[in-house]
Amino acid sequence: MHTVKVIGAGFALLGLLLFLAPRLSLSRANPIGFATRLFIPLWFAAALLNLAIGVSRAGYTVAQEAPIFLIVFGVPAVAALLMFWAFGRRAS
Repeated sequence: MHTVKVIGAGFALLGLLLFLAPRLSLSRANPIGFATRLFIPLWFAAALLNLAIGVSRAGYTVAQEAPIFLIVFGVPAVAALLMFWAFGRRAS
């Protein structure tokens, strides 16, 4: 259940960035591309933090947490990249 919540947080972060991107002056030309380029490293860091907490506090090994990390990072990241490919690559 925790994994589903963290993936949901990833989609929430992506949605927030997509909402804020057109309002930022730097992203007027391509807000989806801007949001995607901002989301990927932010989400990677958050997923890595989730892995570190799983190892340090929950007592899992890195080998046990690595597949979960790939899922937690991968699902929202692939969705963001697909959205960028479909809608945001025009002006980037």
